[in-house]
Amino acid sequence: MTGLDVHFDHRPSAHCETGVISNLLRHNGLEISEPMIFGLAGAMNFAFLRAIKINGMPLIAYRLPPKMIFRLLSWRVPGLRFRFETFRSEQAGMRELDRQLADGKVVGLQTSVFFLPYFPEAMRFHFNAHNLIVYNKEGSDYQISDPLFSHLVTSPADSIRKARFAKGVLAPKGSMYYPVNVPESIDYGVVIPKAVRFMARLNGPRNPVPVAGVAGIRRMARYIRKLGARDDRYARLFMAHIVRMQEEIGTGGAGFRYIYAAFLQESGNLLNSDSLKEYSNELTLIGDQWREFAAICARLSKHRGDQSFEDAAVKLLGIADAEHGFHKRLGRFRLR
Repeated sequence: MTGLDVHFDHRPSAHCETGVISNLLRHNGLEISEPMIFGLAGAMNFAFLRAIKINGMPLIAYRLPPKMIFRLLSWRVPGLRFRFETFRSEQAGMRELDRQLADGKVVGLQTSVFFLPYFPEAMRFHFNAHNLIVYNKEGSDYQISDPLFSHLVTSPADSIRKARFAKGVLAPKGSMYYPVNVPESIDYGVVIPKAVRFMARLNGPRNPVPVAGVAGIRRMARYIRKLGARDDRYARLFMAHIVRMQEEIGTGGAGFRYIYAAFLQESGNLLNSDSLKEYSNELTLIGDQWREFAAICARLSKHRGDQSFEDAAVKLLGIADAEHGFHKRLGRFRLR
């Protein structure tokens, strides 16, 4: 395949899924920031699922599941539609990718980080929900915009094939996507108030799901409180697991709070709303508390300092109380 002369305006981002959406939409004519995408989708969340295991540990999530941001954003923004495709055979998946590129399309892929050769070796692990953009092919190499990198990268076709068809949890099955309809503009005065109330209901006191939102944070705090009576090795590994899920995978708990705070700040400027700017400041402080909680967990995992599992549980309950009040007030937001 001969490469086309494709110019792609690459912008790094904090999180792969929202970064890919932002870059895809900007390439198709709609200027929109990563925080705005995260906020309009109402993607900030928390879930503590003991029945689902990641490396033998309970699943801890700080945002909505992969692909939900696409679906909720398309539902929220009139006229925005994406096309998703998965493939049973590797040959069909790679053939369709080449066909879309030959037609001049820029496409997003769900991949496994482990097989991407441009990642430093120490950062490659079996995580199957990493998103990137392929914008061209030169010979047998794909030209890629990976939002976690500051520059454009390339990858051999064989590595992309392995990354698209990796096995395991969240197996991508060759997942490929691209926008099929992009609106020229968004009526932010209509969609932002609805989006913030949606997110508040999803996480706050009105959420009936006991493993999600504020209720899920409190549930995990109670779990941590009981760790002192369990096997010491498991307890230390669980605290390290919290740090990994919160600070290393995606942008972590605090990071997602900061992205949503940036969305509230941008929305406050767009709609000239001092209330949204105040909510932004409040959530930034909550994000700082998540970072302090992660530091306690890290020390406990390494037997450092004199803090206990009870201290970690109390800190997390304090965060739950802060998010409870935040969501309760944000859920009443009206644009005046």
